[in-house]
Amino acid sequence: MSKKYYIIDFDSTFTQVEALDELARISLQDRPDRELIYKKIEDLTNLAMEGKLSFRESLAGRVQLLEANKDHLKQLVKHLKKLVSTSFSRNRNFFKHHADDVLIVSGGFKEFITPVVLPFHIKKENIYANTFVFNEEGKIIGYDENNPLSNEGGKVKLLKELQLQGEIHGIGDGYSDFQLKESGMIKKFYAFTENIERKSVTEKADHITPSLDEFLYVNNLPSAISYPKNRIQCLVVGDVPEAAVKYLKKDGFSVKQASSLEDKQLKEAGIILLGNKESVPVEKLTKATKLKVIGYFGNSKKHIPQDACTDRGIVIFDNIKKPESVAKSIAKFINTGDAFKSSNFPNIPLPKVKNGHRLIHIHRNVPGIMASVNQVLADMQLNIVSQFLMTNERIGYVITDINAAYDKKVLKELKQIKDTISFRVVY
Repeated sequence: MSKKYYIIDFDSTFTQVEALDELARISLQDRPDRELIYKKIEDLTNLAMEGKLSFRESLAGRVQLLEANKDHLKQLVKHLKKLVSTSFSRNRNFFKHHADDVLIVSGGFKEFITPVVLPFHIKKENIYANTFVFNEEGKIIGYDENNPLSNEGGKVKLLKELQLQGEIHGIGDGYSDFQLKESGMIKKFYAFTENIERKSVTEKADHITPSLDEFLYVNNLPSAISYPKNRIQCLVVGDVPEAAVKYLKKDGFSVKQASSLEDKQLKEAGIILLGNKESVPVEKLTKATKLKVIGYFGNSKKHIPQDACTDRGIVIFDNIKKPESVAKSIAKFINTGDAFKSSNFPNIPLPKVKNGHRLIHIHRNVPGIMASVNQVLADMQLNIVSQFLMTNERIGYVITDINAAYDKKVLKELKQIKDTISFRVVY
C-alpha cells in the first residue's frame, strides 16, 4: 500500500488568520497611519492568495511595510496559539498518530510557525517555511531569498526537491496551494474554507473542505467527531435571534434560511431553529428523516408536538430569554450527546470521555433494551468505560463509552435491536 503524505498550509488554514497581517497590527499599533498600512498589507496578501500578484512581490512588499522585531514576534506567537483553527484544535490525535506523514508547507515564516505547530506533535523537520533576516538590534530587515518558498511557485519547487515517495494530498486556502495540484505534484487538492473562502481557489479544487473534520471523513482518517458538522444542515425559519445563528455557524454547522418548512428542505435538515409562534405540524415530522434536534425561541410545548418528536428521537431545546443558550444546548447535544435542559428528553449532563468512542442509543421505553445493548457489546468483546441511562414514560436514552477500536458490525447490530428509535456514534 502506497504511503500517504498530507501537505498542510499555515495561514488561514492551520490558523484562522494571516500571520503577517497580525504581525503588522502588533508592530504598527503606535503609528498614526497604521490603518492605511494594514490595508496595503492585506491587499498584498489577498492578491497573492488569489493568484493576481506573484508571491515574491507580495512577500517583499509586506515584509518592507512591517517595521517588526523579535519582541513583536514573541507577541505574535502568543496571539496565534489562541487562533488555531477550531477543527484543527479538536483533532490533535490525528497529528499525533500521523506525525511522520504531515508536513507544514507555508510561505509564512518559521519564527512564528514552529512554536505554534510543535504542540500538535508535528515534527520540526517536517516544517517548511521562509526565515527572516534580522539586524543586530533584532529588527526584521528581510528574508532568506535563497529559500524556494520565497519565490513564485515555491511550494512546487520545494516538493520537487523533497521527492516524496507516495500519494500526496494538499490542504490550503490559497492559489499557491492549488499550484501543487496544477503541477501534478499531488494527487488531490482540498480547498480549506473554515476561515476564508476564495472563489478563484475553490472552483479549481478537487474537494471543498469547510473543516479538517470533512477532510478526515472523506479520507477515512481518525477524527475527533464521527460525522463532519458542515454536513449537518441547520434550517432557520421565522424570527430567530442572530446570536443563535452565529453560534451554530461558528461551531461548524451548515446554516440555511427559509421562509417556511418546505418538504424538500425538511428532508435534509438535521437541526431546525424556529422563531417564537412558528409551529411544526405532526405530519411534517414524517418528512424530516434526518432531524435530530429542534431549537425553539419561545415555549415549544404550545407549538411543537412533544410526544411525536420524542417518539422519533428528536430532541427539543427552548428558551425565549437566552437565545444563545438554545444554540449552545444544540451544539452540546450534537457534539457530546448531552440532553440536559431538553424539554422532552431525559436530562443527562455528560462528561467528555478521552481516548474513547461514544455511542448513543435511543429506544422505546420497554424492558430488556439495556440487556440487549450490553449483550451486543459483550459479543463483540468491547469493554464499557462508562454508561448512562435515563428514561421517561416514552423513551430510554443510553450513552455508552467504549475505549477500544470497534468493528462496524457492532453499529449494525445496535441499530437492529428491537424498539430502537435511532442510533449514532458521536465520536
